[in-house]
This record gives sequence, C-alpha cells and structure tokens, in this order.
Amino acid sequence: MEKLRRVLSGQDDEEQGLTAQVLDASSLSFNTRLKWFAICFVSGVVFSILGTGLLWLPGGIKLFAVFYTLGNIAALASTCFLMGPVKQLKKMFETTRLLATIVMLLCFILTLCAALWWHKKGLALLFCILQFLSMTWYSLSYIPYARDAVIKCCSSFLS
Repeated sequence: MEKLRRVLSGQDDEEQGLTAQVLDASSLSFNTRLKWFAICFVSGVVFSILGTGLLWLPGGIKLFAVFYTLGNIAALASTCFLMGPVKQLKKMFETTRLLATIVMLLCFILTLCAALWWHKKGLALLFCILQFLSMTWYSLSYIPYARDAVIKCCSSFLS
C-alpha cells in the first residue's frame, strides 16, 4: 500500500516512466530523438518504395536490392534514436533475437554483394526476400508471444 501511495504521489524513485528512461539513454532531447526517429523511419520507407518502383526498370533489380537494403538499414537505425545506440545493440544481440539479428545483418551484406560485386540478379532478389523474412522475424521478437503465434499459425496451416 505504501508503494502505491508513493507512485501516485510521484515520489517513487525505483521505477522511472518511459519518457524518463528514454531521456536518460541519451543526451539528445526527447523531441530531437523523436524527430530523428521519424526522419530515419520515413526515409527508410521511401527508399524501400523507391526500390520497388525501380524494380520494373531495365536493370532495376540491382537498384531495387540497393534501395531496399538501404531502406531496411535506415528503418533499423531509426530505433537507435528512441533507445540509444548502445541499448539498441544490446537488445539486438540478446539470446532471444541473436539468430534473427545475425541472419538479418548477413542478408543485408549478401544482398549488397550479390547486386553490386557479384552481379547476380537472381541471388540479389533471393537475399531481398530472405532480408524481408529475417527482418519480420526480428521485429516479431519485440512483441511478446508473437513468434509463438506465428509458428502455431503456420503449423496449423501446413497440417
């Protein structure tokens, strides 16, 4: 009961609110962090859409792979502004999402290698698809029980 009284009166020092935790993670103000999050996220979406549009041009698979990968990297980097880069990296490499993070980062690298250096369009497209799947699996790791729900849905669909 005493803890409830402290929380309601605003005197609870043990647990900080979300805003206080976010502000403590970086020297940037909350508004600045929110603006840069929005800028990075929107630019990531724009890059991905631009890449999809370029897919239909001659030789567009190379441009699609590059812009789609840059879009995903920008969208991923946008969360660094909300959490802070160190906390983001710690969360990325926790045991629950370690495999998803490694596969996602490998897909980023392999997509760019296939498109720019190896000049293998089919391989670049395959890595983009794997990039999408790994990014989705990585994102689901932040939602409690989401991965379990997806596994159950897929297993019931296949059986």
